[in-house]
Amino acid sequence: MIEQGYRWVVEVDLDAFFDRVNHDVLMARVARKVNDKRLLKLIRRYLEAGIMADGVRQAVSQGTPQGSPLSPLLSNIMLDDFDQEFWARGHRFVRYADDIRVFVKSKRAAERVLEQGTRLLEQRLKLRVNQAKSSIAPATTAVLLGFGFFTTSGVKIRVAPKAWQRAKARIRSLTSRRWSVAMEYRIMRLNQYVRGWMGYFRLADTPRKFRDLDEWFRRRLRQIRWKEWKRVRTKVANLRTLGIRADLAWQWGMSSRGYWRIAGSPVLTRALPNRYWDRQGLITFHHAWARFHTT
Repeated sequence: MIEQGYRWVVEVDLDAFFDRVNHDVLMARVARKVNDKRLLKLIRRYLEAGIMADGVRQAVSQGTPQGSPLSPLLSNIMLDDFDQEFWARGHRFVRYADDIRVFVKSKRAAERVLEQGTRLLEQRLKLRVNQAKSSIAPATTAVLLGFGFFTTSGVKIRVAPKAWQRAKARIRSLTSRRWSVAMEYRIMRLNQYVRGWMGYFRLADTPRKFRDLDEWFRRRLRQIRWKEWKRVRTKVANLRTLGIRADLAWQWGMSSRGYWRIAGSPVLTRALPNRYWDRQGLITFHHAWARFHTT
């Protein structure tokens, strides 16, 4: 869409959507397709099940319970009016549950779309649009479900900054020196995370960023290995086994430098190169990304 000239995006933020769904409005839309009165009654009872507060049941007149498979289905039914209206008007948009992005060709068109969408959502569906969080911006700044866009030789998909931050936080946790587990187990947990994460973000066209992330977390693994060796003689012996000259092995084995600094040193990088971690069975982000793009 961006390459076709739709270079502005309207991001519509629904305020506490799952808490504000009007039961009467929702049930009217369910009843358009469902004729079984018993099923309609069951869905109504599900919606009105209420909450327990200090052991006392409190009835609710709006909102849908979250966490069940039925909740996202009901949200799609609730917002079907929005979809049909915007399709009829020829708008280009993406919606996942209550995350709505509408792509248009000009800022003025974006302002009109935001006004139209707000009127439809608030007046017809009895929802509330958060005007403070809804926005109009260049399409390359749009973020949806962790994905964003950038323009380099055309429009490409990237991982959104917050998704990168969450990934690094998880890797930081799995490669913490304070987590005392065997390296084999640590690598197994890392591989599980990398496979799952890259399975989701495989469409991102940012191989260089994946390589940078790999270099960072391999360095974190090197500092863990260095800490595992503990004693000077153990460090020297392992460095010698890994092909480091005796004088350098003793020099670095006796070094008082910190773990992170030594992990980035030429000596430990040479002793524990990428192929060393390959032999340990480590799966990197770039390797996982490349496999998805060759199969």
